[in-house]
Amino acid sequence: MSTRPVFKNSAFVRAPERLVLRGGRWRQIDLPVRYAVFEHPQAGRCLIDTGYTRRVTEGRRSLPLQIYASALRPRLQDDALPAASPQIDAILLTHLHADHVAALLDYPGARIYANGEGVDHFLQAGATGRVRHGVFRELLPADLRTRIVRFESLPRLAAPLGLGPAHDVFGDGEVLAIPLPGHMRGHTGFVWPKLERPLLYAADAQWLARAVMEDRSPGAPARWIMDDTAADKETRRRIAAFARAGGEVVYCHDPEPVA
Repeated sequence: MSTRPVFKNSAFVRAPERLVLRGGRWRQIDLPVRYAVFEHPQAGRCLIDTGYTRRVTEGRRSLPLQIYASALRPRLQDDALPAASPQIDAILLTHLHADHVAALLDYPGARIYANGEGVDHFLQAGATGRVRHGVFRELLPADLRTRIVRFESLPRLAAPLGLGPAHDVFGDGEVLAIPLPGHMRGHTGFVWPKLERPLLYAADAQWLARAVMEDRSPGAPARWIMDDTAADKETRRRIAAFARAGGEVVYCHDPEPVA
């Protein structure tokens, strides 16, 4: 049986609350940049995303990546990869933003699971199209397209508590990949349906749990760069219904501690 994921924090980014919560205050809040580690009996030691690493904040980088790092100023933590977990067998990606893929190059032997349509879209987009959406080719393996296991190719089954159709990542019903569109092309969450309380890792479906439970989408300019505002609204509705039905929800950037 898959273990419950352990959520770790790779970095903090400081931002006004109003940026990530419509009608929020101008006070600055520290947003974590999480990733998760879990064990699966067949797949081995697994990551969900990789958080920020020194590949974003230090060393030789493209000018766009330097500007990105200077604007967000992530403060790396002791749990940053790859030092925090040097041996990994599989990596499950929620999406391709820099704060979710920065350590991919540090695990050349790991299997990578991702939404294939999202990967194809951004690899075909060209440099300007990628950078405009926070995707940097220098952080992605050269063989990413041929190396990934595409969620779309995996068996489909229903996620618990009304979340909808999902993909069975390892073929045993232990970990499900669930489309959560809106934030970015190919954005995907993960569900552990067999835990006593089903757990959804909703990644960047929203930055704050309050935004979902109070139906308050992000403030400008964050909402201006959203991939699909209508899909985002429906994703928020599904997540809120899952939580109200008894499910546990974890987000990448919510400052509230994770059990």
